[in-house]
Amino acid sequence: MLLHVTSEWVNIGVLVFDPKTGERRLRLVEEPDELTRVHRLHPEADESLILGLRDDLEDRFQRASEVLDGNGQLHSGENDRKDWLKLLDKWDDTLSNALQLAPQKGVYANSLQLAPRRAVYAGDLDEELDRLYADHVAPIHGASRVGAPGSRATMRAHCAQVWKAARLWDRLEKRVRAGEFTFPGDPMRIDYGYRRNGTRGFVQTLSVSRSPGEVKSLAYTVERIREKVNSSEFAAVTDVHLVAENERHRFVQETLRDAGIEAVPLEGFAVWTTRLRPLIQ
Repeated sequence: MLLHVTSEWVNIGVLVFDPKTGERRLRLVEEPDELTRVHRLHPEADESLILGLRDDLEDRFQRASEVLDGNGQLHSGENDRKDWLKLLDKWDDTLSNALQLAPQKGVYANSLQLAPRRAVYAGDLDEELDRLYADHVAPIHGASRVGAPGSRATMRAHCAQVWKAARLWDRLEKRVRAGEFTFPGDPMRIDYGYRRNGTRGFVQTLSVSRSPGEVKSLAYTVERIREKVNSSEFAAVTDVHLVAENERHRFVQETLRDAGIEAVPLEGFAVWTTRLRPLIQ
């Protein structure tokens, strides 16, 4: 997806979908450094519009799926591929002059330009989404193209590898809408959700070294979830071990503790996942 900046366009997201199954993945900018990059190139960019665009597009996809198939699923075949392309072209016409879908390319993926639209034939849509996002959208940090150490994007990439190695990836909910529990339009997403023995679990990456203040938003969201879910549990995967001697760490640690959120250091996530594996349904 592309955002128009004078005579240029800025990539703000990627849409990947499988024309055979209708399965899709959508990712748009949301991290502070990503939004800073957009504002640097386009000072007039409406941040609330960008953050709300993901939910709007996903709602449109859901409604379109329900229209294309009474069961909410797309049929396989070349005609369905054409239906998707028609839908995307129609939506492109309704977007503002400052926001457009980029031309399609070979893999079925689309990048949102405030970003490139690409048709992606990939075995793992999540991996393909991350690759395209790193190539076309994510800010470049030094030699790394997926984010410097401590970034949530880097943390999520590590967590995804761990989940897959534990053969739990397909049992997880990904990028759960916080608005389901807080209020409509809440742009926050919870990285992973799972279910075990009647309990609903949530796991969120938290960059203590970069954005420790995000723990307050997480604590608020957890409180709202508990009001609506009878049995729930929460874990925050931190980029560093939390040590009491560090004031920043102590702030995060005490906020997590008071909210009833388990702190799991990233380097210990694989061990934590191993203990959880037999319980996840």
